Amino acid sequence: MMESIIIGIIILIAILTVSWFMRRKHISIIAKLENDKLQIQNRPILEEMTKVKQLNMNGQTEEMFERWRNSWTEIMDIHMPKIDSLLFDAEEMLDRFRFRRASQIELQIGEEINFCDEQMNTILRELHELIGSEEKNRNEIDQLHEQYRSARKTLLAHQHSFGVALDALENKLEEFKPLLEQYDELTGHGDYLKAREIVLLLSEKGDQVFHLIQDIPVMLSDLQQKIPASIADLRGGQREMEEQSYYLEHLQLEQKLGEMDEELNSLKLQIADLDVEPVKVRLNEMKDEIESIYDLLENEVMAKQYVDLHYLLTKDKLEEVTTITRSTNDEALLVQQSYRLSEKEAELPKEALKNLEEFHKRYEIIGERMEEEQLAYSALQSEIQEISDELDRIESGQRNFAERLKSLREDEIVARNNLEVLQKLLQETDRKLHKANIPGIPEEMDARLEEAEEHVYVVMQSLQEIPLNMNLVTNYLEKADKCIHEVKAKADEMLENVMLIERIIQYGNRYRAHNPEMNARLLEAEEAFRQFRYAKALEDAGTAVEEFEPGAMRKIELLVKQEA
Repeated sequence: MMESIIIGIIILIAILTVSWFMRRKHISIIAKLENDKLQIQNRPILEEMTKVKQLNMNGQTEEMFERWRNSWTEIMDIHMPKIDSLLFDAEEMLDRFRFRRASQIELQIGEEINFCDEQMNTILRELHELIGSEEKNRNEIDQLHEQYRSARKTLLAHQHSFGVALDALENKLEEFKPLLEQYDELTGHGDYLKAREIVLLLSEKGDQVFHLIQDIPVMLSDLQQKIPASIADLRGGQREMEEQSYYLEHLQLEQKLGEMDEELNSLKLQIADLDVEPVKVRLNEMKDEIESIYDLLENEVMAKQYVDLHYLLTKDKLEEVTTITRSTNDEALLVQQSYRLSEKEAELPKEALKNLEEFHKRYEIIGERMEEEQLAYSALQSEIQEISDELDRIESGQRNFAERLKSLREDEIVARNNLEVLQKLLQETDRKLHKANIPGIPEEMDARLEEAEEHVYVVMQSLQEIPLNMNLVTNYLEKADKCIHEVKAKADEMLENVMLIERIIQYGNRYRAHNPEMNARLLEAEEAFRQFRYAKALEDAGTAVEEFEPGAMRKIELLVKQEA
């Protein structure tokens, strides 16, 4: 019985606790909803409508104002009391712990508040648009009036600057009058939104016509004065240059300048129709074309200066390079009696002489064209530059080839000296081996010595050939050098090993009397030594001593190095 009472108490406490938390939650929600309602009630709708009421309201503006006032009245007289009633109901449901019903009422209150909020936002937005339209209209129309008066004054004071476009521009400005009158009428009736549309239309028309009034005088100046003056100047420059023997037919100036003259008239008609954007683009292109023609004429003048300066210099250079090439060819023929050249090397001066013959013909043609005055100086310059560049290339090649011929004799002397050095090194190596206190020279070493002698013989034979092939000599000499130095290295290594063997056996003798195994292994090493098998003797003796006394080989090697 007691347990049932306790369980009942616990359940009751749990229910009261949950109810307490739920009630606090709903109290918080209701408080927020009430605060949202107060925020809506405090929106400055009346103040904003008071500002609008000060405006002259007629037509559309008056209709809008009535609609706003009706919406505001409906919100304040119907929706707000309804929200207050719902808030009271929700609080009553909480007191009775009917939380589900309280939640339903809270949702309903939220929907009402959202509806009121959206209505008020719409009213405020439209109010601001109207007030802003009136203010914007007033500022922008003043600016448009000023621009319009300035444009009229400019057209009147500078009629000659607008030429064929004057009538069209005046007609454009005449379109402003009825629109300005319509604006004043709409503003006077309080139709500020429709007046705003007129302002935007005037602004669009103003952007067009005011820019035209700025651009057209400049364009007409280019079209009627600057570009024609440039064309006349180019024609005069063309005549003057042709009188000075310039060949300009390749530039086709008459055709280009004539086409520009014709095009200027059509561009003038486009300006009369106020179709200025394509005209502006084309005028800029024509200016660029005129600058390009000036550059071409200047290039011809610079080319003439180059031709006058380098024509005879190129002739002298052509003769000089021809003389050098012929001399190189004669020297090559002479050198070939003593030295063999590759087919490619032997053909170098002959090929150069053929090219030079062609350049002589091209140079003669240049001279004929200059006398006939039938070739542009820019083309003559290009031809002379190309010949000059090729002459530099041929001269450089021939000088390098001459140095190559000269070096052949020097290479021969160097080769003979190197051969002599290698012969001495081989003889010293052979003498060192035969004078050494060793049982004999192994067959492998004898074979290496014979191979080295054969390499020396091959080099000597190649140096006796006529004509001498220095590439072959150099190749044989490199092989001989490698072989002889390898032989010397092997001989030095063998003699060092012999000395090391002797010291190892001497070191091991101290143990032979008391160690039969040591004695037997040293006897084997001595037998290999007497048979010229020095590598085998070194291995046997060294292994025997090192096994008996670890570290002994290190001591013996240091001793041998000190004695060497």
